Amino acid sequence: MTTHLALLRGINVSGHNMMKMEALKTMLENIGFKNVRTYLQSGNVFVDTEEESASKVAFIIKQEIFKVFGHEVPTIVITKEDLELCFKNSPFLKDKDADTKKLYVAFVSIALKSENINDLKISQFKPDEASIDGNRIFIKYDVGAGKTRFDQKYIEKKLNVTATIRNWNTVTNLLSMFSE
Repeated sequence: MTTHLALLRGINVSGHNMMKMEALKTMLENIGFKNVRTYLQSGNVFVDTEEESASKVAFIIKQEIFKVFGHEVPTIVITKEDLELCFKNSPFLKDKDADTKKLYVAFVSIALKSENINDLKISQFKPDEASIDGNRIFIKYDVGAGKTRFDQKYIEKKLNVTATIRNWNTVTNLLSMFSE
């Protein structure tokens, strides 16, 4: 049995793609996922399954959400190792005075190369900072996520990927939930 974390993008935001977590949980259990548990109302769902392929799990969840709720919801599925690498590889945690309230991680649908950072043209968003590590983009917002144009839509457009962003507090809590 493999535990996967599905990161659903854009549900229960500003009245769009509304779905109750209990209904989502029931839907996933009905199609065979085990030990389904959610974190917050913003689409963080743990599932246990015999299926090892994260991309297949993402496809199944995305299709079922569309069938049951009628919402087209981009879904990225990651593993515990993905979250552990966030802590190991974040360049912004190396600063002992790092303000974790300004740190975010964009999880993207494909592995990126370090040179893809040039495609993002992050210099135009200074003093915001970003760093690419595989299928993660570490982000340090200077003022805050709500006051920047360097967001999920921008990342998706520039890199031609699906992306979903989580704040550092959520990433930390999701990692601890993998052990529950």
